Amino acid sequence: MSAKRILYVEDNFQNRRLVRKILTAAGYEVIEAEDGLAGIAVAQREQPDLILMDINMAGMDGMEATAILKNSELKHIPIIALTAAAMKGDRERIMAAGCDEYMHKPINRAELLQTVARFIG
Repeated sequence: MSAKRILYVEDNFQNRRLVRKILTAAGYEVIEAEDGLAGIAVAQREQPDLILMDINMAGMDGMEATAILKNSELKHIPIIALTAAAMKGDRERIMAAGCDEYMHKPINRAELLQTVARFIG
């Protein structure tokens, strides 16, 4: 059985490196994109099992990218927001944009793996 594929859309290299390390050590295949527009293109091309989406990115942000993905043939792919946005109302706003789950940064390894497993095993 092949590894489950996760697309991580994140503009910060250090964050991508950390999440890639955690997920690949757990047996997942990680694909990356540096912004929302690239994330949409990669999702269309690669058809991942799950998308981890940063919210605050230059250009097209994660909420706009999520809304586009959830209104396409890729709407079945779960999207988990990984974001530093932790103010009152942020979770509700992000979930309303179409994300299936919300996790705040800094990333907790155990929580990340538990949440990913809940969506794709």
